[in-house]
Amino acid sequence: MANTNPPDGGGSVRHRVALPPKEGLVKDFKSWGQELFFHDAPLRGFKDQTAAKKVLLGIQAVFPIVGWVREYNLRKLRGDVISGLTIASLCIPQDIGYAKLANLDPKYGLYSSFVPPLVYAGMGSSRDIAIGPVAVVSLLLGTLCRAVIDPVDEPDDYLRLAFTATFFAGIFQAGLGFLRLGFLIDFLSHAAVVGFMGGAAITIALQQLKGFLGIKNFTKKTDIISVMESVFKAARHGWNWQTIVIGASFLTFILVAKFIGKKNKKLFWVPAIAPLISVVVSTFFVFITRADKQGVQIVKHIDQGINPISASQIFFSGKYFKEGIRIGGIAGMVALTEAVAIARTFAAMKDYQIDGNKEMIALGTMNVAGSLTSCYIATGSFSRSAVNYMAGCHTAVSNIVMAIVVAMTLLFITPLFKYTPNAILAAIIISAVLGLIDIDAAVLIWKIDKLDFMACMGAFFGVVFISVEIGLLISVAISFAKILLQVTRPRTAILGKLPGTDVYRNTYQYPEANKIPGFLIIRIDSAIYFSNSNYVRERSLRWLREEEEEAKEVGLPAIKFVILEMSPVTDIDTSGIHSLEELHKSLEKKEIQLILANPGPTVTEKLHASKFAEEIEEKHIFLTVAEAVAACSPKLAEHQA
Repeated sequence: MANTNPPDGGGSVRHRVALPPKEGLVKDFKSWGQELFFHDAPLRGFKDQTAAKKVLLGIQAVFPIVGWVREYNLRKLRGDVISGLTIASLCIPQDIGYAKLANLDPKYGLYSSFVPPLVYAGMGSSRDIAIGPVAVVSLLLGTLCRAVIDPVDEPDDYLRLAFTATFFAGIFQAGLGFLRLGFLIDFLSHAAVVGFMGGAAITIALQQLKGFLGIKNFTKKTDIISVMESVFKAARHGWNWQTIVIGASFLTFILVAKFIGKKNKKLFWVPAIAPLISVVVSTFFVFITRADKQGVQIVKHIDQGINPISASQIFFSGKYFKEGIRIGGIAGMVALTEAVAIARTFAAMKDYQIDGNKEMIALGTMNVAGSLTSCYIATGSFSRSAVNYMAGCHTAVSNIVMAIVVAMTLLFITPLFKYTPNAILAAIIISAVLGLIDIDAAVLIWKIDKLDFMACMGAFFGVVFISVEIGLLISVAISFAKILLQVTRPRTAILGKLPGTDVYRNTYQYPEANKIPGFLIIRIDSAIYFSNSNYVRERSLRWLREEEEEAKEVGLPAIKFVILEMSPVTDIDTSGIHSLEELHKSLEKKEIQLILANPGPTVTEKLHASKFAEEIEEKHIFLTVAEAVAACSPKLAEHQA
């Protein structure tokens, strides 16, 4: 509690800035560690519980299904079954197409919607997220792996590299969750993700022109210039009109179905089953007309049977081992960011909590398990999760239902996909990725923060005009540059007094706030660290020069007190203390007194530990700006006299 004593002259009570209680080094580190790694107090539920209850809670922490299954009932099962069947009808054609984006056989897309969803259902904390391959991660994995191994020349090694990347993506994801380092994914800002996703959507759509137009010889590059060159070179003899008719017809059908679903939320199932209907109808059409003999490219054979074991195919040594780790880390980060964002979005809509670290462990474990059972990287799909939510899912059982349907498809139905035209898969993927282009979000980012918009556009144009990995690198680089800029150049403001109050506010925001003659009141809106300490000192002196010139011009008294309002200063390091000492000495030479107002507990403790509080004297450290002005005003009058 703050000590009090009468100020000079015995007037109103002055509240002194109190030193916080001494914690000690061990307690300081413990407190710091708790805030960094255990800010959500994950063990609070174990307090005052019996040993048996603690064991049950421990199992439930790893397998959330143990908690909610006890409250499961037929009403929830009905909703989950309907949701599971609906998302299965959407995921089967998507998975076949997404596998092609990753330069893998279609069966691996289906494999990846069988094992990972089952693992996630037991370990995940989201009720709404639908698990499986997604377009962006499939493209990223395919692009990164193809840069190392050609999937046509060395298909076996390419497949092994994809499994290796999936394994290490899972290790990376689970490791972040286990070590409670989930905050690292927040370094990929929302603006960067919006730009990256939009650029990836356009890149994916352009890649589908090969199947949509029936082009046989197509560029392996992903940038828009190379793709369009490849398209126009094939325009004279390489396009197949039958393929174009099939693709355009069913793309129109799918988009109309989406429009119907948006107009009437009760008809959510129409866009959900439209892709499967398109596959069935187009496959039947190609089969009876034998359009494949007229140049219409088809999926051809898909192996029957559920996932074979692939543990022996992962590179744990050799020249591709490090590449697998690198690719897995990059793709795993993107997959993790997308999944956690989706899970949080739907959790907010249903008003329940998501444990980010548990999600990471669940996603990582499912990808490790997937890599051992012929799957490539799976994550949360926004389109399928939205359908899952609209269909009325209650728990992760909808993922189990979807996985069972996919398994039945693998066991019995895959031969029927032999005559499925590639054009229909291209149409399905194009319709799916169009939703990733969020123009409204980009416009909002522009209105809110221009630097964020630069990160967004940097990611977008990097993906579209160079490559997926370069776009991702640009987005991360701009996001970090923004952080560095904000840290090294913190905002400062001149404060004035609002008429009729003792409240001091930014004179730029509140023009009616009056500056106090003889005083310069500066607010520092950041912690003061080695990276910005010199800037804070130099900016304060610059404010002083500008205010002195202005005071001289209008005939106001010379400035005798500089008050630093330190409420926003959450921390200060040795360099920060040193910069304050230098500022104090510079002001002393000008016969100006440095005053500190309302430093926080951490800053106050460090001011005393460094002896700086003694250097400027404790009487020059105040609880509020108003108290500082009131206490120093008589001294200012003496100077003027």
